[in-house]
Amino acid sequence: MEIFTYLFVALFSVINPIGTVPIFVGLTQDYNKKERAKVSLWTAVNVCIILIISFFIGEYVLNFFGISINALRIAGGLIIVSSGFALLTGKFNKTRGINKKVEEDIQNRNEIALTPLAIPMLAGPGSMSLLIAYYQEHHTTTDMIWATLAIVAIAIAIFLILRSAHYLSKILGASGIVAISRIVGFIVIAIGIEYIVGAVLNIIKTSLL
Repeated sequence: MEIFTYLFVALFSVINPIGTVPIFVGLTQDYNKKERAKVSLWTAVNVCIILIISFFIGEYVLNFFGISINALRIAGGLIIVSSGFALLTGKFNKTRGINKKVEEDIQNRNEIALTPLAIPMLAGPGSMSLLIAYYQEHHTTTDMIWATLAIVAIAIAIFLILRSAHYLSKILGASGIVAISRIVGFIVIAIGIEYIVGAVLNIIKTSLL
């Protein structure tokens, strides 16, 4: 249960589905209630699949390219820290690779659940690297079961938040969403720094052996 709680909180902080609420509202402003529910469901399903794939086969991808876990931790930590600072400064959308022209093009499409909502806005490099690094230290059967449950729980949370996005937008308002995003930003920065420090310490210990 400890693994489930830690991974759920870490993923929730890095993915920040609440910060996606205003973007989701903007992209689905012309959708009816049924269409919004469909997009919310498929976005959550896509995120779940992407994260599970990252968790279980990410290690093999690293081995194929010859990337060490410490390098991944540092790279992932930098991405996570960058996301955290973006949350604090209100420039989070720009770090997700969605420019104004792309947003306008997307609004003319029928299906936005995979791109840009699932990728890169929710299941981005930060969450993927976090899971790959986590698998390196927690790959027993029990650990993998709890980790999978945490990923599924994150997907459910994403669905519920996006499903209620238009209501949350009205209740919280722009200032409320910004405040929550900045609080989450501090947590995200702390997680990123923890990954970088852990990787540096591992490199130092290895070099001293």
